Amino acid sequence: MKITRTLTGPIALTVLLLLVVIPSVNAQEEWKAPESADKLTNSLKNDVSAVANGQRTYKMLCVICHGAKGKGDGMGGAGLTPKPTDLTDTSVQAQTDGALFWKITEGRPPMASYKSALPEKKRWELINYIRTLKK
Repeated sequence: MKITRTLTGPIALTVLLLLVVIPSVNAQEEWKAPESADKLTNSLKNDVSAVANGQRTYKMLCVICHGAKGKGDGMGGAGLTPKPTDLTDTSVQAQTDGALFWKITEGRPPMASYKSALPEKKRWELINYIRTLKK
């Protein structure tokens, strides 16, 4: 009888934690930028040199996880949860430049924040290159 009472507390705590943790893991699947991000404007939009510069940055920092063609199939992303986003997907391409800028700036595990690693101009260049990855 004493064993049953001793186990009840930890079992109840485990069940409670699972009820809290499992929904938060599933909630992480959809990553939305705040509405305020949509108001950010890309000052380098339609700048051809920005696309080339963004491609260089992509090859240095992003290709390892997002893959050479942006499909989320990079070697470094194989063991990550959540998996790297397919940047060619219409759900990504439909987002505003500001939303993408916010995501690159802020990051979300396992993706790093590039707020201090990349100057603002480089982040906008990267977005210009990402726009060329449409399906």
